[in-house]
Amino acid sequence: MFSEQVFSKQQLHEATELRHKLHQNPELKFQENDTARLVAKRLSELGYQVTEGIATTGVMAELDTGREGPVLAFRADMDALPINETNAFAHRSQREGLMHACGHDGHTATLLLAAETMMAMQDELCGHIKLLFQPGEEGGNGADLMVKAGVLQNPQVDAVFGYHNRPGFPAGQLFVKPGPAMGGNDTYKVTIEGVSGHAAMPHLAVDPIYIGSSLVQQLQGLVGRHKSPLEAGVITVASFHAGDAANVIPGHAELLVNIRSDRPSSREALAGKLEQVTQGVCAAHGAYYHMEHLHQVPPLVNDQAWSERVLSIATKHTVSNDIQQLDYMPTMGAEDFAFYLQEVPGCFFFVGNGEGAYLHNERYDFNDQILPVAGGMFVALAKELLTKH
Repeated sequence: MFSEQVFSKQQLHEATELRHKLHQNPELKFQENDTARLVAKRLSELGYQVTEGIATTGVMAELDTGREGPVLAFRADMDALPINETNAFAHRSQREGLMHACGHDGHTATLLLAAETMMAMQDELCGHIKLLFQPGEEGGNGADLMVKAGVLQNPQVDAVFGYHNRPGFPAGQLFVKPGPAMGGNDTYKVTIEGVSGHAAMPHLAVDPIYIGSSLVQQLQGLVGRHKSPLEAGVITVASFHAGDAANVIPGHAELLVNIRSDRPSSREALAGKLEQVTQGVCAAHGAYYHMEHLHQVPPLVNDQAWSERVLSIATKHTVSNDIQQLDYMPTMGAEDFAFYLQEVPGCFFFVGNGEGAYLHNERYDFNDQILPVAGGMFVALAKELLTKH
């Protein structure tokens, strides 16, 4: 494989050790101080021009070859999750209640591995490389903050690439989904204001529990009758709180509504009509409502041409022995890499993590055996797209 040509056994050993160190020392979103310092130190040692403190704890490393050519960006995420790890291996988390349960330790180690080889081959390259080590992917929209901080400008990035490990797919399998590849995520808090009253006299009250229950049912009509059946999307009412006494109709109810969509049109059919349905249900029963948009990540849509290019380059360089193009979305989970793809074209690919615990699970662990595949894909992209002519 290509990785056997670009990474030595020593490099892979050091990358694995670094990954284990990161796993032992997880940090939550926008608190990745130790991780960022480690990343910045390593990149500076390799010879990159390093900028720290972007979007709080983000790091950007640049390699300017001094020769005219494309500007490519490669991204890794650094944050962990508030999960108490139950694994017993030697590199388990040493920070109680914190865990790298999504593989961001592996993503960071991957890009640092690739960074070493990219620097070593700089004399063969033209153009400009930006390595983006991002904070706050887990619910913090760190990518959006990185974009707003200007990481895709000066010089303007022509294409951006990133990846995620995927448990449940064969270890080392590299696959790409052109077009919609991961779900958008919109989360709303809906507060229904009714009129409290006695449980024995509901006609004198405006019951927010009954109204909220009606809303839960009506929202599913958006999925079944407003969204195209050829597009993907789902609405989940994940929380419903109201009342605390058996003989009292409460005055208000709070619902948390989570909406997943695969493209702008499905998002408009679901999130775009949430308030209209809520207003109608409440008005029919004499209630008022307040809606707060808590969180939003757009659908991740891979550029068709760049997706095909990634697959072509992966095949040409035999980055993996198992390269696939998917015709279905591998997940409706959200990924804030979508913010980069809203600004510039590119591709977010996937590498199978093998069997074992799924993401965000207390027993999850990144598979070190996929480091050369993921890192090899980054290097192959740089080699293919930036080679001097």
